[in-house]
Amino acid sequence: MNLGASCSSFQDCLASASNFLWTYPLAILLILGGIFLTIRIKFFQIRFFGHVLHQTIGQIFKKTEQTGTITPFQAFTSALASTAGATNIVGVPIAISLGGPGALFWMWVVALIGMATKYSEVLLGMKYRETNDKNVWVGGPQYYIKKALGWKWVSSAFAFFLMIELIPSTMVQSNSIATQTEGAFGWPVYITGAIICAAIALVVFGGIKRIANVTDKMVPGMVIIYLGVCLYVIFANIEQLPAVFGLIFTHAFTPVSAAGGFAGAGVAQAIRWGTARGLYSNEAGLGTAPIAHAAAKTDHPSRQALWGIFSVFIDTIVICTISGLTVLVTDAWRQVDGSDASNMINVAIGNELGDAFGSSFISVFLLFFVITTIGILVFYGEKQAEYLFGPKVAKAMRIVYILSVFVGAIGGLEFVWQFLDLLLAFVLLTNIIPLLFLHKEVADLTDDYVNRVYKKKTDKKNVELFDEKTG
Repeated sequence: MNLGASCSSFQDCLASASNFLWTYPLAILLILGGIFLTIRIKFFQIRFFGHVLHQTIGQIFKKTEQTGTITPFQAFTSALASTAGATNIVGVPIAISLGGPGALFWMWVVALIGMATKYSEVLLGMKYRETNDKNVWVGGPQYYIKKALGWKWVSSAFAFFLMIELIPSTMVQSNSIATQTEGAFGWPVYITGAIICAAIALVVFGGIKRIANVTDKMVPGMVIIYLGVCLYVIFANIEQLPAVFGLIFTHAFTPVSAAGGFAGAGVAQAIRWGTARGLYSNEAGLGTAPIAHAAAKTDHPSRQALWGIFSVFIDTIVICTISGLTVLVTDAWRQVDGSDASNMINVAIGNELGDAFGSSFISVFLLFFVITTIGILVFYGEKQAEYLFGPKVAKAMRIVYILSVFVGAIGGLEFVWQFLDLLLAFVLLTNIIPLLFLHKEVADLTDDYVNRVYKKKTDKKNVELFDEKTG
C-alpha cells in the first residue's frame, strides 16, 4: 500500500495510515501474537472450554468470600458492557458493507485466538493488581507492565494513550445512538445527548460497585432479548443459511463483486475490516478487560481469567455472528447502500417484523447498550488518570468524558474521531508487546491452575489460597 499516493489532505493521510496499520502490521501482530499465546498455554481456551463454561456461567449464583471488591460475574458484565453494544449491532454490518461476508470469517479467527490473548491479559491483571487509597482493587496493563517488566515509560504510555483514546470513543458511541433515536423517534440529538449524560453521571459517580450493580442487571437481559429477536429473523430465513455460510467462507479468501447497494470488496478489505471490527468487538489485545476484572473476588488469577475467554466467546462468536447472519440471510447487506450501513440491522429486522419495529427496537437497545458501554469506558479512563496523575485528576477526567458524550451526540469535534483508529493502534502496541514478553508467567500460572485447581492435586485448602504478592 502506497501511503503517499492517497495523501491529498491531512484527513486522507490519517485514514491511509490507519488503514495500513489495521490491514497489515496490527492484523499480523494480533493473529501471530494470539497464536503464540495459544501455543504457550497449550490451547487452553480450546481444551478446557467445557471447564470454562462450568466455572463462569455455571457459577454465577455461587457466593464467594475471596478477596476483591465485586463478584466475578459483575466484573464480567462490567467488561462485557464495554464491548457489547454499538460495535456488535452497528459495527458488524459496517464491516460486512466494507469487507464483504468474508469479514465475518476473520472476526471468528480473531475471536478464537483472541480468547488466549484476553485470558492472558486478565490473568496478569489479577496477579499484579493492588489496592488504591480507598482500599479498592485496581489493576490493568499499566500495573503488570511496570511491576513485571519494569518498563515504567511503556506503562505510562499505555495509560496515557488509553485515557486520551476514550474521549473520541465515547463521542462515537453517543453519536451513534443520537442519530439512531433522531431517525426513529425524531428526538433532537441534543436531547439524547443530555439524557445519556445524566444517566452516565448517575452511574459513574458511584464508582465500580455502582457500575457493576447496573451492568449485572442490564447487560444479560439486553443481550438475551437482542439475540432472541435476531434468531427469530434468522429462523424465518433459515433456507438461506447454507448459501450464507458459503459466502462467508468463500469470500474470506476471494474477492466479492458489487451487487445492489454493496460496492464489492477484496480479500485485503475482508481481513482489514474483519480483524479491526473483531478487535473493537471483544477488545482482546487492548488491555481494557483487566481494568474491570481487577476488582473481582477470586481465589486464583486463572479462575477469573476464564471469564476473559467466555466474554470473547459471547461477544464475537455469539453476538457478532448473530448480527452478521441477520443482515446476510435477509439480504440487507445488498439492499442498503454502504454509506448507510449503520442502519443495515434495522432493515434486516424490519424485513420480518416491520420497518417501524426494526428502527425502534434497535434504537432503544442501542440507547441502553451505549449507556452501559460509556459507563465502563469512563471508569477505564478514570483509572488511567488515577495511575498517571492521582485521584484529583481522575475526577476531573470523569467530567471531561461526560462532556465529550454530549459533544459527540450533537456531532461536534468530528475531526477528533479521525484519531480513533490511530489511538487504538497505540493502545494495542503498548499492551500486546509487553504481554508477549510475559508469556512465561502466563504459561506458569496456567499450569499452576491446571495442576492445583483443575486436577485437584493438592488438598482443598491449598487450592483455594493464592498469594497475589508472590504468586
